[in-house]
Amino acid sequence: MSSNNAIGQEASEQTNEQARTRAVGRAAQATRCDECGGRLVRESIETVCETCGLVVDEDALRREMSPSLHKQGKVGSGPVEWSLETTTSLRVDRGLHTTFFLSSDGYGNALTKAQKDKFGRLRMRHKRFQMESKRSIRLNEGLRDVQMIVGNLGLPNVVAADAAALLKRASEERLPGGRMGWEALAAGAVYVATSQSGFRRTTEEVAVHAKTSHERLCAAARKLRCELGLVDEVPPTQAWAVDAVVEVLGEQKGLSLDVCLELRRVGEFLLELADEACIGPGTARVTIAAAAVYVADRLTEGKAMTQQDVADAASAVVPTSKSKVSGYSRDVAGAYNGRYGTRAVAEVLTGRLS
Repeated sequence: MSSNNAIGQEASEQTNEQARTRAVGRAAQATRCDECGGRLVRESIETVCETCGLVVDEDALRREMSPSLHKQGKVGSGPVEWSLETTTSLRVDRGLHTTFFLSSDGYGNALTKAQKDKFGRLRMRHKRFQMESKRSIRLNEGLRDVQMIVGNLGLPNVVAADAAALLKRASEERLPGGRMGWEALAAGAVYVATSQSGFRRTTEEVAVHAKTSHERLCAAARKLRCELGLVDEVPPTQAWAVDAVVEVLGEQKGLSLDVCLELRRVGEFLLELADEACIGPGTARVTIAAAAVYVADRLTEGKAMTQQDVADAASAVVPTSKSKVSGYSRDVAGAYNGRYGTRAVAEVLTGRLS
């Protein structure tokens, strides 16, 4: 038995010696470059060869979520919180800034009024410091509006992410400003995102939960569609705009059915041209439709109406002035002449159909 034990002990020692030899070899190899044998040094998060500059290893930062406690080492002494939030497109910097919002201390006790006031002031200063400009602050508010509208409509997170991307593109293109507020653009971005993702919602449904009117929402959606080059991807808002104007004109002016159909056909063609040429992008589509109908009347035979007639007809849906119809009609006529020159509109439409 003793001889067997001696043999087993000797074999174990040989195995341990071989393991130590392999470990020493790996350690020596870890300090030398595989290519040239040079010494390895650590620079920032990279391990590089001092001689040839080969990057041997790179230690990436861990950005996973991990639970932590207010009182480390005392499990159960306080509420568990996340020490790192996941990145999200619904914040200005994808959520990489520090956030805090505590209504209790580490032991779960409610904060006193003085403590809440103190943390409220700290939270306000923290929010100001994490935003680099007023535009970033307004963008952050717009992203919160997007999240609120999407949540109230019961839409998936992919719609919120798409709407946030559209709102950020709008901010980069400097679309907000003047009568085009961030609230309207946020609601318009949600509407455009629903159209792109297949979870279609009407403008009326989105406007119920928006901080803006239905008219401004439609104008913002049109601005995003025209300015961001989405004319071919997203269907237009208020597709019935030309029909509404022509219907009121037909009743007020006693136009025949043939004249109404011709105005509708040419007006819709000119309205599409206005969308492609980005004419009045922040204006209600009904107003641009009124200008398109007036230009259609000028391009066809009859000349049955004035700018005031068209403005009155459009005002039955959206308040519109004669000056707006006059200005936008010049732009629409200019876009038509710039593309088709002096060709008759009937010839152009026939060529499109063929």
